[in-house]
Amino acid sequence: MKSLFLLLCIFGIFASAKSCNNTIAKDCKELHENGQNCSGVYTIKPDHLPAFEVYCDMSLGVGYTVFQRRMDGTVNFYQDWANYLKGFGDLRGEFWLGLDKIHRLTKSFNTSLRIYMEDFAGVKTHAVYSKFSLKGADEKYSLKVSGYYIGNAGDSLTQHNGKRFTTRDQDNDDSQTVNCAFASRGAWWYSSCHNSNLNGLYLAGHHPSNGNGVNWSSWRGINYSLRITEMKVLRH
Repeated sequence: MKSLFLLLCIFGIFASAKSCNNTIAKDCKELHENGQNCSGVYTIKPDHLPAFEVYCDMSLGVGYTVFQRRMDGTVNFYQDWANYLKGFGDLRGEFWLGLDKIHRLTKSFNTSLRIYMEDFAGVKTHAVYSKFSLKGADEKYSLKVSGYYIGNAGDSLTQHNGKRFTTRDQDNDDSQTVNCAFASRGAWWYSSCHNSNLNGLYLAGHHPSNGNGVNWSSWRGINYSLRITEMKVLRH
């Protein structure tokens, strides 16, 4: 009898472990579909590689997986390649999720990109692109974006389509004269150099520098650094 009880307990443990593993979703959308409707930090597993934590925005009635947020200037975004690769900051505050994780989120699925922005007067806007993905490490996490179709911020990202990611210590941009990440004090999919620079310096509104701030040129121009930005993806 004791042996039977022990076998049932062991089987129960294994069954429980299997059930728990199955509850780890591939992204925030799946979590929302499974009944999670509270924004916050969750663990996801989009592929066969190890799971990782993300911030899920459930406020729009669907689960967006957030990969970038600026809100108060407490985190230094003028980082090197290694930090942009692995990610940095606080998922409950300002953060960059990491190039490799963003690639994993978008490589196997059709995903859209939603960018939320707010200035220091409290004016809010957004831009949505129906197709968004990042290539892998061998292509320097180049940007694939198209289909700007919603929002009133204007399109300041399509110019960067097909561009490789550049940081202050790894120059992958199109400029023959400067490293755009160094010149613009950020890290981005620069061409020569940018229409948007959402990882630039947190300069709190109007600034005299030529595009060094958290800029979205088609909305507030290159001499205005935004208060809040949030970049998030949604699987379709």
